[in-house]
Amino acid sequence: MSSWWNAAILLTLARLAAIPFVVAAILSGRRIQALAIFCAAAATDLLDGALARRYHLATELGAKLDPVADKLFLSAVFLALAATGTVPWWLVWVVFSRDFVLLAGSLIAMRFLRLRRFPPSLAGKASTFLQITYTFSAMLHHAAPEAGIGLWTAALAWPVAALTVASGLHYLWRGLAQSPIRG
Repeated sequence: MSSWWNAAILLTLARLAAIPFVVAAILSGRRIQALAIFCAAAATDLLDGALARRYHLATELGAKLDPVADKLFLSAVFLALAATGTVPWWLVWVVFSRDFVLLAGSLIAMRFLRLRRFPPSLAGKASTFLQITYTFSAMLHHAAPEAGIGLWTAALAWPVAALTVASGLHYLWRGLAQSPIRG
């Protein structure tokens, strides 16, 4: 592991720093700007991981900070989009409920069961990918309605909800299976 100060960490920090700008752009109706910031943040997410792997820049801080930055960015975008009526509040509730349950479960597991590792699952990664695809689609639809993806975006909300719930249940099942106090 290298020192904490490297290009991969700086890209992750840039993603965190972009949160207030993407939220402000969404809330003020600057849809093209919001979409551009969203795409730039997605690029930093791809690039920080690639740099960390290619140039051996992986750090413990980066391993913890990257998923936090991803979750904070995506959560802020979901909230801002819901506040403007771009995405339904019920879907935000599903996403946030899953995250709250997983966070609470992780804290309980760390405190009482001494579990420390919570690696992402394939279902969790698929859920996040679908959430990102959905928010991008919703932002694109509102930035360029002539693109004609409104029906696609609306239809995508249900698979996002289903996979979010399924991945949450999978994480809970996996956590219980690791528990030393099961059955």
